Amino acid sequence: MRSPLGCHDPARLEAERLSVEALDRSLDAVLAGRDAREPLWIFGYGSLMWNPGLAFVAKRVGTIYGFHRNFCLWSRINRGTPERPGLVLTLERGGSCRGLAFRLTGSTSREELRELWRREMSLGSYHPRWLECHAGAERVQVLTFIVNRACSGYAGKLPMEVMVQAMATARGKYGSSAEYLFQTQAALESHGILDARIKRLAERVKRHLADAGSSRITR
Repeated sequence: MRSPLGCHDPARLEAERLSVEALDRSLDAVLAGRDAREPLWIFGYGSLMWNPGLAFVAKRVGTIYGFHRNFCLWSRINRGTPERPGLVLTLERGGSCRGLAFRLTGSTSREELRELWRREMSLGSYHPRWLECHAGAERVQVLTFIVNRACSGYAGKLPMEVMVQAMATARGKYGSSAEYLFQTQAALESHGILDARIKRLAERVKRHLADAGSSRITR
């Protein structure tokens, strides 16, 4: 049975980390599967929506089918620690997902893409995939990242209470898990995207933080 907090084995966690060479091979394999004459689109469903980290010339609200966003990936570095992991988003099979498709500039360099690869792929938590994105009347091939269920950070289906507790208390290299959630919810709302589960989770985490603050004041 999978532990509710995933794997804490430092040796396994380090073994899953991709080397620079492995990252380069992965990027090469993905780029080999596209027509270099076509524009390169990246699909963001979490932090890439509000922090794409790449220059782009167009941004569209779009939908991919066959996958949905879910907070089912433990974060022990960026949004948490090994002792108190946070949660971040990934794509799981089933349903659909509305997010943002970014068309990168024609001058986007391989080094810029390597930065994206280091950001998303270093810990072995994702698989890069080309998927079809429906953006208005247009359909474009987008590059996005789906969950690697075999990785030690995969959390599976979690009770709402476990998610709320983790996200309200975890903080890592890039800030708290709660901030990640709130910024994602703000990005969704600002682009007219309704994700009822994300909205409900954000409300629960805000309530938990408010209650925790009130409890400290009254002690």
